[in-house]
Amino acid sequence: MKKYDVYGIGNALVDTEFEVDDSFFSRHQVEKGVMTLVDDQRQDYLVRAIDSATIKRQSGGSAANTVIAVNQFGGSSFYSCKVANDDYGHFYMNDLRRNGVHTNLNGDELPAGTTGKCLVMVTPDADRTMNTYLGISASLDAGVLREEALAASQYLYLEGYLVTSELGVEAMLAARQMAAEHGVRTAITLSDPSIVEFFKPQFEKVIGSGVDMLFCNEEEALTYTDSETLLEAREKLKFVAKNFAITLGKNGATIFDGDTFVDIESFPVQAIDTNGAGDMFAGAFLYAITHGHSYAGAGKMASLAASRVVAKFGPRLEQHQVEEVKKHLAALGSM
Repeated sequence: MKKYDVYGIGNALVDTEFEVDDSFFSRHQVEKGVMTLVDDQRQDYLVRAIDSATIKRQSGGSAANTVIAVNQFGGSSFYSCKVANDDYGHFYMNDLRRNGVHTNLNGDELPAGTTGKCLVMVTPDADRTMNTYLGISASLDAGVLREEALAASQYLYLEGYLVTSELGVEAMLAARQMAAEHGVRTAITLSDPSIVEFFKPQFEKVIGSGVDMLFCNEEEALTYTDSETLLEAREKLKFVAKNFAITLGKNGATIFDGDTFVDIESFPVQAIDTNGAGDMFAGAFLYAITHGHSYAGAGKMASLAASRVVAKFGPRLEQHQVEEVKKHLAALGSM
């Protein structure tokens, strides 16, 4: 029996979320719908330019959202990341602990610097645009890894955003090597279409001969495999991952369980904020497959959880919403 279901590694970012309209992007030269890396000055400028109240502030980063979701559903996780000895860093560390996530962070040993911050801008069409200042997270390296915790995990989960840094790639490769030595399966998320487009060689280096589980959306799948259609992309992904999940927005998802494809229905809702939908999908899915559920059952849980998270602001569910997801699926005989 493993101590942890999922061991994640990724950027530690304090998310600050605002509502904006499309005209804000044109006025301030912001590319809509993607994650863009910016410096501290640019991020501060945009925050000052936004004429709306903060919706929410919480610890974030793609992989952090996923491991927190694992814990919310009843699993256990460990998260390796890097924050600074500042207010944001202590906020981040304490937020992980409040959510039951074990971590390499130690308040007495945090380094000097600036903790990473992500400005999340949500438009009326529920799309999310992120401008990210990595801060000290840009220097994340293999030193954040904790081999004992990784060895005690069922899955290693790699955040795709780390490929933007040479040190991040080295940390991912070191984690993969540790996982292989201890018989821990590896999962990865492609994270963002623009990251896949501009850092494909880095992804190929990390993925190597293949991973056990891969998460992506349709656009990321098409971009990574240089495909024109989803059918073509998913056939190519068979050579990349033993199992994979491709999320399709309002059309649900498609899962490859190693033998066959499973189409996962969507759960229609009025979308308010798509921030964190993919992270929630991965977290619910990993929880399910590490707790004895089939890939089809895991896909249903992940699809329902993702639908609930896009119907609210922020990348997480409240605990009562998590319990509602589990009860709903139990009633359908999916758990």
